[in-house]
Amino acid sequence: MASGKSTVGPVLAAKLDRRFIDLDRVIEAKVGCAIVELIEREGEDRFRKLETETLREAASQQGTIIAPGGGAITREENRELMSRLGVTVWLDAPFELCWRRIQNDGATRPLAPDELTARARYEGRLALYRQALIHTPINQSHSPDDISETIINQLREVAEK
Repeated sequence: MASGKSTVGPVLAAKLDRRFIDLDRVIEAKVGCAIVELIEREGEDRFRKLETETLREAASQQGTIIAPGGGAITREENRELMSRLGVTVWLDAPFELCWRRIQNDGATRPLAPDELTARARYEGRLALYRQALIHTPINQSHSPDDISETIINQLREVAEK
């Protein structure tokens, strides 16, 4: 959450002349409400099922840059799908940076209502994030342009192997 996927993704997609899909926005369009409302109304499990279905649809489109929600990685089916059909990139932002962004963005995050809960989710997902093919450490001083250039360089390295 708040690592920069939805900000870096469109910049990366533009540089690579690819389509960008923000999975959460697609889900919201499908269900006609915000993710927070969906989770409050139907629960996290229903949201995760929709997330997997939407990820499968998005991943079937060749050459698309997809920004899944931070918890998409928690489902084994999603991890398998992402690694089989694409290149996974971990925007490794320290928790403190993510938490500042969460506090500043004004969005309601039902799965991170407070710092303790958010930190527990972050730490609980780290082992899964570390499985990404590309690891991109970031900090407050990195711009979306800097991060996307780093990812492009890392993609070139992966392609050369």
